[in-house]
Amino acid sequence: MSSKNKFFLGTGISALLFVIAFTSIGFHTSANSKSMEERFRVTAADKKLSKSETKGVYSIDKPHSYVGFRVKHMGLVEVPGSFKEFEGSINFDSFKIKNSSVEFKANVKSVDTRVNGRDNHLRSKDFFEVVKYPEITFKSTRVKKRGRNKYRLYGDLTMKGVTRQVTIPFRIYGPIKDQRGRIKMGIQGETSISRSAFNITYGGTLPSGVRTISDRVTIELQLETAMNSPKKSSPAGKD
Repeated sequence: MSSKNKFFLGTGISALLFVIAFTSIGFHTSANSKSMEERFRVTAADKKLSKSETKGVYSIDKPHSYVGFRVKHMGLVEVPGSFKEFEGSINFDSFKIKNSSVEFKANVKSVDTRVNGRDNHLRSKDFFEVVKYPEITFKSTRVKKRGRNKYRLYGDLTMKGVTRQVTIPFRIYGPIKDQRGRIKMGIQGETSISRSAFNITYGGTLPSGVRTISDRVTIELQLETAMNSPKKSSPAGKD
């Protein structure tokens, strides 16, 4: 056999061995991936949770949640922003939704529109005046079911020292049990408010009559919540 033929034969065998090895690794990885997927699969997909399991107090899971707003600029585009620091609790009555309640607050100083100068302006007296009014709060007064997984939340929103009743249409996703056995629930809501109703009136008017900053502000909520662990009873004689 010539040197040339030996070279091609050796190359062919090497290529064949590489394909076999790669295929074996592929099957092995695939099997491991499936095992990993099964390990972290949401168990609620297999079994629907009962109402008694899902009734309780839920807290907002901040790393998986978003509290944002959008305001139209010069009638052209909506400029987004959000609050980085917030907390809240939901007393969820799965038997009678109307008995559920929500409390929420946001640290106004944590406002973030991705532009430092604009964020500092929003913290000033022209807008939120965070030194005097450091928090935005919401406390529900009632909740109504409007369809499958569709609800309306009514409550008092307090911002810059002014309290107004607002309505927030929202959806509930879940509840489910996650890979660690925790009961979790997703809430998605959106509404709009008039900022001038909360004494935030800064902004001018273009020659066309359009406001440089819209009075209407869209509020967007994407909340992942987790049921609080039941409090353990204290031993007798101890607080």
